[in-house]
Amino acid sequence: MSQPIAALRQAAIVDTLRSCQLLNGLPVPELEAIAAMTTVQPLAKGEYLFHEGEGSRGFYIVQRGAINVHRVNAAGKEQVIHIFRAGESFAEASLAVERGYPADARAVEPSQVLLVQKAGFLGLLKRQPELALRMLGAMSLHLRVLVGQLEDLTLKDVETRLANWLVKRCPDPAGEQPVNIRLTTTKRVLAAELGTISETFSRTLAKFRAQGLIRVKGTTITVLSPTRLAAQLRRYLGE
Repeated sequence: MSQPIAALRQAAIVDTLRSCQLLNGLPVPELEAIAAMTTVQPLAKGEYLFHEGEGSRGFYIVQRGAINVHRVNAAGKEQVIHIFRAGESFAEASLAVERGYPADARAVEPSQVLLVQKAGFLGLLKRQPELALRMLGAMSLHLRVLVGQLEDLTLKDVETRLANWLVKRCPDPAGEQPVNIRLTTTKRVLAAELGTISETFSRTLAKFRAQGLIRVKGTTITVLSPTRLAAQLRRYLGE
């Protein structure tokens, strides 16, 4: 690889590291040190990055695309933990344990990730303890996402979970003006995040359309009246 191309690739890695919340605000020399221990890994749609229990090579940052981190239960059903997108990091917890990765990770579209090598980064943590505090912050954000998802999955049925998901994405749930929500993943993946299958998800969308609550066009769901949808959600919850 020629020197100019190598320099451009290194600069692109540093830019991605800087955009990651975990590393945002670090001085350029430290970002360059992390970039030196980072490898680039392209993934085709459907390609696995790692499997549950596999030995940890380090943690990842999404450079482009989307990565579905999920677990498969004893019945063979896949439960999505989270979809990570550009600038987001994941698998940081695997740095601190010997059991390996706690879930599976698969690209849901053509993607590219950065692998920050475990040994090199752990060495950097020893020299830069403030990075450990940043990692605790990043993992606490992941935990809040998981807690929110757990709360959603305890809701009694798919209608309630979908209504709740849509209301959460309305800037003003008491508003009357339509709100456009653009899906950044496939309906199949969103259905899995909501703890259901794509056929049930599609039927629920159709039910909401028939009730005049939403409009669906391509990858955009329009909540026609957030206040009406919020009122429907309260009825589902028995409030």
